[in-house]
Amino acid sequence: MEAFAVTDTVLQLVTFTLGTEEYAVDILRVQEINRMTEITMVPNAPPFVEGVVNLRGKVIPVVSLRRKFDIEDKPSDESSRVMIVDLQGVTIGLIVDSVSEVLRVPSDIVEPTPPMGTNINTEFIYGIAKLNDRLIILLDIDKMLERTSVGSLF
Repeated sequence: MEAFAVTDTVLQLVTFTLGTEEYAVDILRVQEINRMTEITMVPNAPPFVEGVVNLRGKVIPVVSLRRKFDIEDKPSDESSRVMIVDLQGVTIGLIVDSVSEVLRVPSDIVEPTPPMGTNINTEFIYGIAKLNDRLIILLDIDKMLERTSVGSLF
């Protein structure tokens, strides 16, 4: 599946923040956005897995993107959200600091990820959108969690 649905050379994105940085994923991958809810911890889960939640009778894993990206943890607050996304046919939640907006951006403003050196894994970054004075990092969520394999989150 393509990382982003391109319609007439326009990308439709859901933007969110982690710390001071702005990220985006394809809108077609986002099923819903929820306020933080009680998360049940799962023993021996990888460090980036916060736990599981009950979403209308279905138990789904919840991943902390701060931990996944090695960004310092912070307590959730009123702005914190869980983005429910479809990842290779599996529903998971992604904890983000806040959800900013839905954007339609021309695909020609997206640049490929610049080389970052050999120790930095950028394969899950689709590109970087230059929007006026903002840089938005576009994430390929399939590749982002591919290495951990969704089926083996626990």
